[in-house]
Amino acid sequence: MLARNRFILLLVVGVVLAVLSYSVQYLQLVPVSPVESGRAGAGVGKSRKRVNPVLQTPPATPDPLAGAHRYCNTPNRTQQTWEGHSPADYQLLSVHVMIRHGDRYPLYSIPRTKKPPIDCTLSPNKWPSHPLLSSFISDMSKDGQTDNWDASLTSVARLPNHKACEMGELTQTGVVQHLRNGQVLRGAYLRGPPLLPASLGSPQVLLETTGKSRTLQSGLALLHGLLPGFSRPALKVRQHWNALFCGRACDCPARQRHLEAEQRRQYRLRVADTRLDRAYVDMATALGVATRVLRAANPVDALLCHLCHGLLFPCRVADGNGANASSSSSPPASRCLTLAHLAEIRRQQEEDERERQGAGLYHRYAVLAAQPYLERSAARMERVARGNPAPPSSEPLVAVASAHDITMAPLLSALGLEGAAGFPSFAARLVMELWRRPSAAGARDRVGTAVEEKRKGKEKERGRELRAKRSQDDLFVRVLYNGEDLTFHTTFCRAHPRHTHTPLCPLGKFLRFVRTDIFRPLNATSYQEACHATGP
Repeated sequence: MLARNRFILLLVVGVVLAVLSYSVQYLQLVPVSPVESGRAGAGVGKSRKRVNPVLQTPPATPDPLAGAHRYCNTPNRTQQTWEGHSPADYQLLSVHVMIRHGDRYPLYSIPRTKKPPIDCTLSPNKWPSHPLLSSFISDMSKDGQTDNWDASLTSVARLPNHKACEMGELTQTGVVQHLRNGQVLRGAYLRGPPLLPASLGSPQVLLETTGKSRTLQSGLALLHGLLPGFSRPALKVRQHWNALFCGRACDCPARQRHLEAEQRRQYRLRVADTRLDRAYVDMATALGVATRVLRAANPVDALLCHLCHGLLFPCRVADGNGANASSSSSPPASRCLTLAHLAEIRRQQEEDERERQGAGLYHRYAVLAAQPYLERSAARMERVARGNPAPPSSEPLVAVASAHDITMAPLLSALGLEGAAGFPSFAARLVMELWRRPSAAGARDRVGTAVEEKRKGKEKERGRELRAKRSQDDLFVRVLYNGEDLTFHTTFCRAHPRHTHTPLCPLGKFLRFVRTDIFRPLNATSYQEACHATGP
């Protein structure tokens, strides 16, 4: 009997150990993401070892309010980031960043409600705050030369400064979001063993922005987080007159045609949504306005502002500015908009986003909207990789484009990231890194270069010539969105084997995509051909 019990015990132990052994085979150890400290000047730790992150699978039934909270992008104390991670000994050549501006005051007001009571002046004593906020306020308040700024930007406010926010004005939350973004990038590229030159300063940085104060201020906040105390007079700041950052290539008739087709699709989907229609009727009844008036006011913009700032949802008042409203009593619930109303609007928006990806109309527009920016970025990468013979100050190592949702959303779609990234939140950031791999061939080239230079006595000319011939096989790009590595989710690198000794994407694939392959959905081979095609 004792022997039998001992045999059963040993059998059970063996089964348990086998199960544990089998489970461990499928356990992936993922590095702990860097933690951004709340202390001023604290370092951000990171491992240079490159690991392919796995995106989390979204829930089968999306929660529209969860998406709304992600859109707010409220600052917290920790942030995951994969910027700056690469195989050992790789050299980071340049960084190209596009951001959406930070949290702003609504662009639309809801009729017969009070405006959200938000103060747009900055103070380190308000929430949310940041260790760099005081120095940012001080630096941006100083008078100083702006010789390298486009003249049209010198009159734009460098700080939000209205006690009662104006329409579209950047809030303190928006400033803090980008101070944090800049600090994250500083931790990735300039702390520990620096990936960019330790002497990196304003002359090696370019800031591109629209003429809106919220984009200029967001860009300045990010750069203050990246390079605290940077020289504002030495910083190159350029204004784009079109929110698509299309530069000299904005003339594109087909782009507008594709956008109009997409807008018609959106309209048909909205009018067919009976749940959305009932929500608008209910909201209009609560406020005592016509349904068409409420729709025209785009209430989702203001409702998201209330949600992001933790404010009570708006209620009906006696007149449009709330002058006759009583502050001593709350209006009945039947006269207020609710979280359920916002959830219904967000539900329809998320359904629209899913249908949009399948229809392809928006993607055709997005290709033509984003290609000029991608082309300029690709050209900068090539010049940096060749070792541009012009002075270092003429070619930026860090190029920041501070833009809008209508700039970033087409860019994500053009790159094939619309599904993985979703709609751009406040202070979203898209980063493209250019890397060079050390190679035996490169070492032989450098030795041969030195011998040839000494023999001919033409060091500089011969060195530039050989650098220009460097094979693109040693150059790679990475694409990251809000710190997540999405390189292998992009259209141009989706089929590239990711589990190799070089888990990056060859620069050649990116260049070929930007200049030819990107136009395939339009049955064209160039930007000009696609823009001036007369077909649908």
